[in-house]
Amino acid sequence: MKVAIIRFAGTNCEFDTVYAFEKIGAEVELIWHEEKNFKADLVVLPGGFSYGDYLRSAAIAKFAPAMQGVLEHAKKGGFILGICNGFQMLLELKLLKGAMIHNENLSFISKNQALKVISNNNVFLRKFKKDEQIILPIAHGEGNYFADERTLKELEDKDLILLKYTDNPNGSILDIAGICDENKKIFGLMPHPERACEELLGSSVGLKMLEGFMI
Repeated sequence: MKVAIIRFAGTNCEFDTVYAFEKIGAEVELIWHEEKNFKADLVVLPGGFSYGDYLRSAAIAKFAPAMQGVLEHAKKGGFILGICNGFQMLLELKLLKGAMIHNENLSFISKNQALKVISNNNVFLRKFKKDEQIILPIAHGEGNYFADERTLKELEDKDLILLKYTDNPNGSILDIAGICDENKKIFGLMPHPERACEELLGSSVGLKMLEGFMI
């Protein structure tokens, strides 16, 4: 499995993400945001504050040259994973449906968060049981997922909701913490699996998620 991790100015989780994927045996390459041409089985948009999150989270990142490569990868049916700021990028690019707004309490939240697996009918969560309870770190100021009623019905009807918060920390509609596209090739979540990859540090549940791509 070859993994390309896009690095933006302001990204701060790229090396954690590299470490996590290398730990499960993936061949990993960091791609600078000005590079347009790259090849991989999985493209990862990591967490952080791309371009300082000016205007709004990921609003500038969607114009980065590397996004041309990301869009081409999506057109070819390649796997894409967006973590936190990366999830926001996927929404800005319209590769996933919905939008992110400020947390309901207007504060930055950083803590371990209880989650529920809603769908395991996808490679990302195939190693988990449906309704399984897990804990992952979250760290965001704009993680309040929003979508209109039509989109929410589509997400539910097509089994595109991946994860929900068990005690909603940010006001996210329907407690949504992660979703995927209709082809189940593009995944976005606000929690950080790459920050839960060492039992010594408290949990390796994040590795179990990432291992799903090793097919």
